[in-house]
Amino acid sequence: MSDYSADIAKYTASVDAKAVESIVKYCGIALRNRDSSLVSSSDPDELARVRDGFAAKKLGLDAAAADAGIRKVVERMKGDRSKERVTFYYLLAEETGSMAKLA
Repeated sequence: MSDYSADIAKYTASVDAKAVESIVKYCGIALRNRDSSLVSSSDPDELARVRDGFAAKKLGLDAAAADAGIRKVVERMKGDRSKERVTFYYLLAEETGSMAKLA
């Protein structure tokens, strides 16, 4: 967990450990594979999966709110070639005001 928290801390002032744990639990086995543990922000299909999966199912966002949040997170993380999925999801929840849904 500390590796995820350290990565998230590059983008935000404080890290909610319970939210990180919730995201890790949601992602489950996908985090074991290097490829599936990253988000490809240049792949429209990948971003649609984030929108239709995590954003809709876990955060309860509609497509428009999810897409707006995803664009903000992509912009925020643009300097990082390897966008960790846990960090991406955490920042998405933060950008959309959905952190309470991770507790």
